Amino acid sequence: MSPTRHPVVAACALLLAGAAHAQTTAPAGTSPMPAIVANHCTTADACLAQMTRQLVVQRGATSALARSQDNFYWFGRINMASAVMLTEQKIIPPELAGPIARGVAHAIDQATRPGFVRPTDVLVTEKIITDFAGPDATLIHTGRSRQDMHPTLTLGQLRVETLDFADALAALRQQLLEMAAQHAETFVPAYTNGVQAMPISLGQYLHAYADSFGRDGERLRQAWTRVNKSPMGAAVLANSSWPLDRVRLAELLGFDGPGTNSYDATQINPVDVALEVVNIAGSVALRVGALMQDVHVQYHQTRPWLLLAPGRTYSSSAMPQKANPGVIQNTRALASDVVGSVQQVVLRAHNVTPGMIDYKYSWTAGQGATFVKATQMLRDATDVMASLRVDAKRSLEELESDWTTSMELAETLQREHKVPFRVGHHFASEVVKHAKAHQLLPRAFPYDEAVRIYAEAGHKYQVSDAKLPLDESTFRATLSPENMVRTRVGIGGPQPAEVRRMHGEARKTLDGDRAWVAERRKALADAEAKLNSAFAELLKR
Repeated sequence: MSPTRHPVVAACALLLAGAAHAQTTAPAGTSPMPAIVANHCTTADACLAQMTRQLVVQRGATSALARSQDNFYWFGRINMASAVMLTEQKIIPPELAGPIARGVAHAIDQATRPGFVRPTDVLVTEKIITDFAGPDATLIHTGRSRQDMHPTLTLGQLRVETLDFADALAALRQQLLEMAAQHAETFVPAYTNGVQAMPISLGQYLHAYADSFGRDGERLRQAWTRVNKSPMGAAVLANSSWPLDRVRLAELLGFDGPGTNSYDATQINPVDVALEVVNIAGSVALRVGALMQDVHVQYHQTRPWLLLAPGRTYSSSAMPQKANPGVIQNTRALASDVVGSVQQVVLRAHNVTPGMIDYKYSWTAGQGATFVKATQMLRDATDVMASLRVDAKRSLEELESDWTTSMELAETLQREHKVPFRVGHHFASEVVKHAKAHQLLPRAFPYDEAVRIYAEAGHKYQVSDAKLPLDESTFRATLSPENMVRTRVGIGGPQPAEVRRMHGEARKTLDGDRAWVAERRKALADAEAKLNSAFAELLKR
C-alpha cells in the first residue's frame, strides 16, 4: 500500500511520528480474521450473555465487565466503528477497507498473546496497526482526535459503572424492603434532634430509606439521557472537513445519539454530565452513612435492639467483652470516601478554562474511583443490613422506658372528647414532669395522679368540666407505644397496614428500575453485535 494513495494518509502519518514504538509484524500465514475478532458475538442475545457473565463483583472495579473496558478496549471499539463508518462514507476506499480492518483486528488480537502490548495512548495503538497493515491504515484517524475519542470512551466507561451502581443500589433497596415486610409490626423509637421522639414501626423506618434510594434510581434514569450521548466525530472541538456520520458512530458505539454541539461534546460536557452522575453517588453515600450511623449507635447501648449476627463482629485485642462492628464502621468510612471523591470531581473542575485535562477523568477508576467506591459501599451496606438481628422485645422496652407517647394523650383528648389541644398538651406535659420527678414509667403511672393533674389543668384553662374523660384502661392504652403506632392513619404512616401497602408500591418501583437497567444493557449488547457484524464484513474484503 502506498502512503500517497489517499490525501489524508500523509497527515495522519505525521501524527504517529512521535508515538512510542510497539513493533509487531504479521507472521506468515496469518488468518485474515484474527481469533479474538472472529469470536466476537454477532447477535444481541449472544453479546448480552457474554456481558452478563462479566457482571461479577471485583475489588477495585464496579464489575469484571467495567474492568475489561479499559482505554485500550475502547480504542479497539472506536477503531472498529471508525473503520465501518469511514468505509460507508467512502472516505476509506473499498480496496483499503479490508486491509485496514485487519490491521485494527490485529491490534486487538495481539493484546491476548504472550508479550502483548495494551497501550493507554491511541497513537501507540495506531502504530501497532500501521506496523501490521502499512501507512494507509492511518486513514483510520480521519477527522478525529484524542479530544473526541477520550470523552467518548470515558462516557462509555461511565455508563457501565452507572449501571453497575444501579444494580448495587437495587440490591440494597430489595434488602431494605424484605426487612420492612418482616418488621411491619416491630415497634422502635424514632428520634428528632437526637432525642427519642415517637414510636414508629421498623417497617416504616426501613421504607423511608428504601424510598429515598428509589429517588436515586429515578435520578439515574434521568441522567442517562445525558450520559449516553456520543462526542465521537466532533474531532478536536469544531468537527471536521470530512463528511463524518456522527449518528452512525453513536449507533455503532451504543449511544442514543451524538452530542449536538461539537465544542460542548468534547470540552464542556465532561464537566457537568460527570458531575451530575457522581453527585447522585454522593447523595446516596450521605444517606448510607446516616443509616450506618443509626445502626452503629446501637453499640453504645448495653442492651441494643439491633445487633450484627454472631460471627459478623471482631473481638478487641485487649478487652474480652467487646464485639466490634467492623463491617458497619468500614461501610460508614467508605461512604465518607465516596463523598470525598465527589468533592475531588468538583475541585478538579473548579476554576479551569475549558479544554484542560483537569476535569476530564477525575471520577474514573484510575483517579477518584467514585463509582468503584460507591458500588462497594452499597454492597457492604446490603451485607450489613442482611446481617442485622432485631430484638423486638428490647425495642418495645426502650419505648416503654420513656414518655414518647405523651403527645397521644393530648391528641386522644382532643379527638375523642373535644378537649382543646392546649389543655390536653398542658395536661400531658404535667404528667411527664411528675413522672420524671418521681422516676415513674408510663406503665406504672398512678391513675389517681393523672386525675388530679387533669383537674388542675382544667382549672388553669377554665374548663367547665375538669374531670379526666379517660377511664383507667383507656388512659393506659393511650400511653401504649404499640397502640399509638397502630392507631395512626393516613398515607405513609407507621401503621402496619400502611407499611404493607407501601411495600407493594415500592416493589413495583424497584422492579421497574431493574427492568430499565436490563433494557439499557440489552441496548448496549445490541449495539455491540451490530458493530461486530459490520466490522466482520470489512474483514472479508
